[in-house]
Amino acid sequence: MKVVIAGGGNVGSFIATDLVDAGHEVTIVEVDAARAENAQEVDETPGVRWVVADACEVSEFAKADVARAEVVAAVTGDDEDNLVISLLAKQEFAVPRVVARVNNPRNEWMFTEQWGVDVSVSTPHLLTALVEEAVSVGTLVRLLSFEGGKARLSEATLTDESPSVGQDLARLPLPRGSTVVAILRASHVIVPEGDSVLRAGDEVLVLTTPEVEDEVVSVLLGPTGKRSTHAPALDMEDPGPGSVG
Repeated sequence: MKVVIAGGGNVGSFIATDLVDAGHEVTIVEVDAARAENAQEVDETPGVRWVVADACEVSEFAKADVARAEVVAAVTGDDEDNLVISLLAKQEFAVPRVVARVNNPRNEWMFTEQWGVDVSVSTPHLLTALVEEAVSVGTLVRLLSFEGGKARLSEATLTDESPSVGQDLARLPLPRGSTVVAILRASHVIVPEGDSVLRAGDEVLVLTTPEVEDEVVSVLLGPTGKRSTHAPALDMEDPGPGSVG
């Protein structure tokens, strides 16, 4: 897979190295010539091609052969730049998959399909979800969202009172638009099957659409079950006009 990463800082370099180790063809676009030269001199990212260019300019960005890329990742330290890069990747180069880094959580609502973003990653919101997942029992904690919030991966830790405890998955009245994708039990991952029986303490990973989330909570956790109130990636409400800060 050919991947173009816009931004050669610590984040971009780390991602590039991991992707090369996984067998992918990776190009980093970095506007700072000194940064790119230094990285290549010390062999910071072996196997990665560096291109010195301004990814916010179409002609400059094209130097990285973006039109051939299957994925573009905009991971600079500036949200405005990441939005512009995402839009160019999608509209000018028709890149199938665009991933963008959100530096300031207040800007996350802008990272949508309208700006060419397929997937946005906000570290603060992801950390919030992981903290909630670690300490919340009897609550459906949203971990990730996909396709602009049309699908959500959530986790629920079952209690002794959860109505789903003792039932096998085939008999659970889960709504259409939801499916259990994994069960974590005593540090083991269980691939769910129809005869898998849920137990108290199980961490159930479920993929849902927004419309059936409340029903999933009721089935797994009962009427006293709750949903996480934190805002996940790709599912932010548009607060109205505003600037990128």
